[in-house]
This record gives sequence, structure tokens and C-alpha cells, in this order.
Amino acid sequence: MNFNSTKIDGLYSVDINKLEDERGFFARAFCSEEFKELGLDPKVCQANMSYNKLAGTLRGMHFQKSPYQESKFIRCISGSIYDVVIDLRKNSPTYCHSYGIELNDKNRIALFVPKDFAHGFLTLKNDTEVLYMVSQPYVPNAEKGIRWNDPFFNIDWPAKPILVSTKDDQWPNFSS
Repeated sequence: MNFNSTKIDGLYSVDINKLEDERGFFARAFCSEEFKELGLDPKVCQANMSYNKLAGTLRGMHFQKSPYQESKFIRCISGSIYDVVIDLRKNSPTYCHSYGIELNDKNRIALFVPKDFAHGFLTLKNDTEVLYMVSQPYVPNAEKGIRWNDPFFNIDWPAKPILVSTKDDQWPNFSS
């Protein structure tokens, strides 16, 4: 696996190392030892899947409040998404900065998101499936969110969402 740092400390895009032959390729999709070598927490206690019928489906921006914050390792296994995170670490030099990247079944890039980030994505193709591993179990009462179009963040989505849940469309404006 190749960990590529981003403009936000602790946030990595992760490429696979393909071993190719006439059959296709083999690659390691996750390795806790490689995470540890970078000082990243490789703990996975839950794996989630999200299937999305339509391009233009938006999910997010979600996070869990203390003490239930979770790191995430996100991979689009079918179709394509524009994945966005927002740094909510108050002591970070990139506090409130966002980062977006296309994850799809062609580039096979994954994204490692540390604790204390909001996360969401917009599907770019019909029949898109996302797999993400998280370090904490989901705790309904700890769930929080930031509205996908909150003017404070002004996220540059690549397309206008056509399907957003009522919950995701009604998160309040962000206040630090």
C-alpha cells in the first residue's frame, strides 16, 4: 500500500500496489502493520457498506462526538464517488478545512480519515457501492452532522446533489 499525504495532516489517500499477471492482479487492500508504521491507528471494529442506486446521491457530512469519534478507511468498490472530509480537530492548523477526492472502482484509491473529521460523499455514477471500515461502533446518540451545503465551508461539489436525506439536508449551520 502507498500512503500519500494530503494538505491536511493525518489524512491520507492510499493506493494499492498491484501484482499483475495474465490473470489480472492481486493487491493488499488493508494492512494494520503498515498503518502502525505511519503512527496511524489501524483499529477496525465495524465494516459498513453503502449501496446507492442513483448518481447525485449525497450522504453526509457525518461524525460522532466525543468519546465516540471514529477513524474511517473508505474505498469505493463499484461506481464512483466524490468523497469529502472536514477537519474538526480544534487544535489543528487545518481546522475547518475540507478536502475532496474522487474514489472509484478504476483508480482503487482509498482514503484514511482520522478521528474528529466530518465525512460525506456524492455519488458520480448509478449503482455505486462504498465500503468503509471504522474504529468505533455506531452510537446513535453520538451522531452529529454538518449540512452538505453549509456556507461556512463552501464545499465545491462536482455536481448538484439530486437525492439527499431529510436528516442530511437539515443539519444546522456549523458553529465552532
